[in-house]
Amino acid sequence: MITAKPRLACIDPPRLLAGLDEAYRLDRVGHLTVHGQMPALRADELVALAENIDLRGRGGAGFPFAKKLTSVIESAARRDGRCAVVVNGSEGEPSCLKDTALLLHTPHLVIDGAMLAAEALGAEDVCVAVHRPDVEESIAAAIAERAPSGPRLWVSRTPDRFVAGEGGAVINGISGAPAIPNGRKIRTSDSGLGGLPTLLSNTETFAQLAVAARMGALPYRSVGLPTEPGTTLLTVAGKFVMETPTGVPLTYILDLCNLTPGQGVLVGGYHGKWLDPNSIHATTISRESMKKYGARLGAGAVLPIPEDTCPLGETARVTRWLAAETAGQCGPCFIGLPALADALGQVERGGGQSAVDNVRAYINSVKKRGACSHPDGTAGFVTTALDAFPEEIESHALGLGCGRPTLGVLPLPEDSQPLALPPGPSAAEPRREREPRGRMEQLIVDWSLCQGHGLCADIIPDVLQLGIDGYPASAKMDVPRQLRAQAVRAVRRCPALALRIEE
Repeated sequence: MITAKPRLACIDPPRLLAGLDEAYRLDRVGHLTVHGQMPALRADELVALAENIDLRGRGGAGFPFAKKLTSVIESAARRDGRCAVVVNGSEGEPSCLKDTALLLHTPHLVIDGAMLAAEALGAEDVCVAVHRPDVEESIAAAIAERAPSGPRLWVSRTPDRFVAGEGGAVINGISGAPAIPNGRKIRTSDSGLGGLPTLLSNTETFAQLAVAARMGALPYRSVGLPTEPGTTLLTVAGKFVMETPTGVPLTYILDLCNLTPGQGVLVGGYHGKWLDPNSIHATTISRESMKKYGARLGAGAVLPIPEDTCPLGETARVTRWLAAETAGQCGPCFIGLPALADALGQVERGGGQSAVDNVRAYINSVKKRGACSHPDGTAGFVTTALDAFPEEIESHALGLGCGRPTLGVLPLPEDSQPLALPPGPSAAEPRREREPRGRMEQLIVDWSLCQGHGLCADIIPDVLQLGIDGYPASAKMDVPRQLRAQAVRAVRRCPALALRIEE
């Protein structure tokens, strides 16, 4: 559970954080005093506003909000006109607190944006999905402060997990199903809450919409870059939530927080990219600037790593946590990520060049094969660390180390548990023969053919726990003869997997 309280800051003039210099939390009266009444907009007017200000999703992908609105409108028109709105406040990224800041301190701004969209679309339900109990209490209090009119407004607390913040996982969590991404790609604009076309977007996105609707497009565009107007929220070092106009130098943001670039800065969170010190000095808070260095702001996390901590140790620590956050839907995630974390640990402990080669092999084996984006994001996180800290990687691999402790500066949940690696040999240990368990057969699955459909999810509890000898090529599982039919049925659900039984 992440319970850290954000420390607020802004580069004037504040918009999303307006009024919070005088009050810890804006109740309904305080909110209306600061922001004024909310106008009503038709669906076409809302789409035009989102296009004029180039509003993008602030949860990570940066998808154009106007296109998302249009998709919901078109999907609802093909049905009976019914639809829903969901605010994704499920901030499972430990390095991000910006959505928490909005929902704790100025919840009515977020609700205003969601209700504006719901009324324009004719939606029946508006649900705010959150992880934290204190955020749930804040939203519940805000709902109680509002007049009961318009679409039904409610808050839902979903499981506090990294993968539970993905759009499909949020819908599943609200609906009472396991809060994991859908194995099959299902657009929430076609089928979301209750099977209805659903407008699902990030907390900050709805808050920005509420600000823009009050201001109008031209005043909204008066700050920031002409190509990326307005402000954005950043979480710096896992502590500070800062509102800044776009275009501000990244080093200026760090200076305001009394921080330095150190050995590098991770932008975009734990599925993000490390920027080296030279790149940092040329980078501004904008999509185009980040794109030059293969990075993106994502959910707005900015994480400098100081000079006195071990970058490989920090990377290995986060990778173990990411591996433990698997959705358990496919081999690349359930098996590949723990194997990747184990191999990275072997590098940290002086496993030689072969350990580094193993890390790169596992990275290649999981990319573009997962049932969701978690394997790709985690593999990318490790890849960017290998590229950003080559000397430290080499020194550790040779057994020399870098002489610095791992201080844990990259934030993780307070109650996070060490990764339990999958059964079978580690990268440095020889295989130990298992005790015979009666007449056995071998089930051989070629995980390299996995296409991430998520169809093989039920073999995770039923078969894989029986023992795995390898990844990413063939996984050989000793299966008691009485479980043969069950194992075959489980694996054959996925046509992409090769299967044979050997005695």
